[in-house]
Amino acid sequence: MHHERIAILDYGSQFTRLITRRLRDLGAFGLVYGPAATAQEIQGADLKGIILSGGPKSVLEAGAPDLDPAILELGVPILGVCYGQQLLARNAGGLIHRSAHREYGKALIQVQDLDSVLFQGLDPEQQVWMSHGDHVEQAPAGFTVTARTPGVPVAAMENRALRQFAIQFHPEVSHTTHGATILRNFLHVCAMKLDWNAGHFIEEKLKDIRAQVGDGRVVLGLSGGVDSSVAALLLHRAIGNQLTCVFVDTGVMRKDEKLQVQEAFAPFDMQIRWMDAGAEFLGGLAGVADPEAKRKIIGRIFIDVFDREAQQLQADFLAQGTLYPDVIESSGVGGAVLVKSHHNVGGLPAFMKLKLVEPLRELFKDEVRRVGLALGLPEDMVWRHPFPGPGLAVRIPGCVTEDRVRILQNADAIFIEELKSAGWYRNTSQCFAVLLPVMTVGIMGDERTYENMCALRAVTSEDFMTADWARLPHELLEKVAQRIVNEVKGINRVVFDITSKPPATIEYE
Repeated sequence: MHHERIAILDYGSQFTRLITRRLRDLGAFGLVYGPAATAQEIQGADLKGIILSGGPKSVLEAGAPDLDPAILELGVPILGVCYGQQLLARNAGGLIHRSAHREYGKALIQVQDLDSVLFQGLDPEQQVWMSHGDHVEQAPAGFTVTARTPGVPVAAMENRALRQFAIQFHPEVSHTTHGATILRNFLHVCAMKLDWNAGHFIEEKLKDIRAQVGDGRVVLGLSGGVDSSVAALLLHRAIGNQLTCVFVDTGVMRKDEKLQVQEAFAPFDMQIRWMDAGAEFLGGLAGVADPEAKRKIIGRIFIDVFDREAQQLQADFLAQGTLYPDVIESSGVGGAVLVKSHHNVGGLPAFMKLKLVEPLRELFKDEVRRVGLALGLPEDMVWRHPFPGPGLAVRIPGCVTEDRVRILQNADAIFIEELKSAGWYRNTSQCFAVLLPVMTVGIMGDERTYENMCALRAVTSEDFMTADWARLPHELLEKVAQRIVNEVKGINRVVFDITSKPPATIEYE
């Protein structure tokens, strides 16, 4: 028996992921399905309710996504949001007003019926967030209008007998002041136990993993990042020594990376193979300056090294730390998924014979962190910033040499150390140093120097799709710059990158 769930049908709104987030914050587990999902795909004893999301299309357009009518027969409460409301109304015979212009932004709704299910406990006037073209002009038979605005006669409607509810605004965005209450009122009708949390997730996942793996052997590429680390601990707790982790030291990792990962996992008695492949990687990168070529070389060598190990271990399964946003981004559905190639090494020909285990694929990043803490992963591993697969190679524009890697490792370590001691590491999303292929003249003591320039990058970001440069204090930047120039031989100038994404990417290559 799986955890109770709410099925969310995604009609293409940019806010659909937010609905899942809000539900989980309230203690309810929500899963996103594609717009063409059938009643058969989403039904089950664990299904407690359905939310139809917003979307950019007009329900009056030919070819606009529709709803499998059998979904309305599943007997669970349904909440239509924006496009979802218009779909319910149109299919039940209501009138849709085709609008010439979009209503976008904050609006005040007047609640017509304070006894209505969704508005229980709220004031008659509510600030909400609208984002729509069409609206429902007249509710279908059997539906009561429960809220309106001057321009939208049916801002909310409900059919209590069928337990169908619909709203024209977005309760999931923060501009809708009482959106969480409205969602909680819906969950109340769904009679859900609001108990979704890390502990629950772990208990359930352990059963799932044992059922999937049986007595098979699992191999996992451990990078020291939070996703692979949490996946490793979860699998280890589920199947013990049937799991072997492989840590590939590529020679382009952060300073003392291997040591830190070894310390973090020392208490857990896990089988970890530590592969020192630095010479192989640096050999492959020798003389290569093109960013795309560098990525491909590193990817290929990584797969060679990892594959050799997987074959020796005679593994049946490949485990990956794929997260829910990767799943949604790659396919937009709750079903089977191909993850973007740069996220991990699965789906490459050498591994096609291995079956995939992805224990975190229903989780968002902050949920993964909570699970990690619950499993006993040390805090500084849980809060680690993401690190790219190709490592420092993409932070050394131009050719990668052992010498340049060492210079960058030392500069980067100083930057991270100072960020942590100033309390800024946790308040930023990604921070690192870049070794620029620019030589500049400097003066140290009485000597002229002609050495490398180092750029510092620090960004804040919700989801890494966009990012803003972090406003680090000048005193902190000054201290980092002084230390790098004084302590790292090979750098005589430090600059701070103040470009956001877009237009710039976070990484340099």
